[in-house]
Amino acid sequence: MNSSIPELDSIRDKLKNLQRRKKPKMLVVDDEPDNLDLLYRTFRRDFQVFKAESGATALEILANEGEVAVIISDQRMPEMKGTEFLSRTVPQFPNTVRIILTGFTDIEDLVEAINSGQVYKYITKPWDPNELKTVVGRAAETYEVLIEKIEDLRRAEAQTNLLATVVQVAQEAGSPEDCLEPLAVAFGKNFAADVCIFQLVKDGTLGAAASYSHSGAVANWLGSDPLVKEAIGSREVQLATDVSREEILSGLSHYQSSGIQSHLVFPITYRQELLGVLSLQWQEPFHLREDELATIHLCGKQVAIALACTLYHP
Repeated sequence: MNSSIPELDSIRDKLKNLQRRKKPKMLVVDDEPDNLDLLYRTFRRDFQVFKAESGATALEILANEGEVAVIISDQRMPEMKGTEFLSRTVPQFPNTVRIILTGFTDIEDLVEAINSGQVYKYITKPWDPNELKTVVGRAAETYEVLIEKIEDLRRAEAQTNLLATVVQVAQEAGSPEDCLEPLAVAFGKNFAADVCIFQLVKDGTLGAAASYSHSGAVANWLGSDPLVKEAIGSREVQLATDVSREEILSGLSHYQSSGIQSHLVFPITYRQELLGVLSLQWQEPFHLREDELATIHLCGKQVAIALACTLYHP
């Protein structure tokens, strides 16, 4: 995030504390129990490891658990060979990195699997533990980089769409009230918020509001919320990354009844005048990245211009 954005500097540390990496998921598949247990023990400290004694069982695990970072599969298994199993995982989980263990020379199958992108690497049995760890470590890094790039592209597209919505609202809205609902929906969806409320402010008092929620009706308790009062008074971004850890918030009934665990309040200002507040609420710990907060800041400035246009140039 650009350090020249003073409103957001105060919440950087909170975000960094929440960016602890979770163990990536791994699936190991081998019909020999001893090999399966050895693979599990080798990687359980660094991965969340799932075990399967057949390709069919492995497919069931993937259906229940979803995408994993790395799959290690034996090649020679009854009923379904490793290359056949891995090929079945490609359509639904194209980003997973696949490694095959082979104790015999089956060049044709391996070459076809590798050339088709189904297999990242093959390891001969019995394998060298250090070699396997190195290969798996690189595979996990490859997966992480790929997912980051995909996520960056998704975020960039979503943020571009959000800015386009803000510009469109500015052009079409006839009054500040006309801006509220489309912007609440756009911000809420873009940042995967459980609730988003956009409320006007005049002379320090909350006014007309509109809300978005993916689950139905929204209770608007912003008027009694300490974060909102602080945002209005200081005109600075307020963030509670985990309400249960905030003494001033954890006992409040509206947080308890709504189940909101994270709350970001962004004041919308134009030329030192406070025009509104944007409230983004999540029912889980706060996971927005710094670049997303920078996007909120940028879009918030555009929203302020949109509101000002409807106020001063009807």
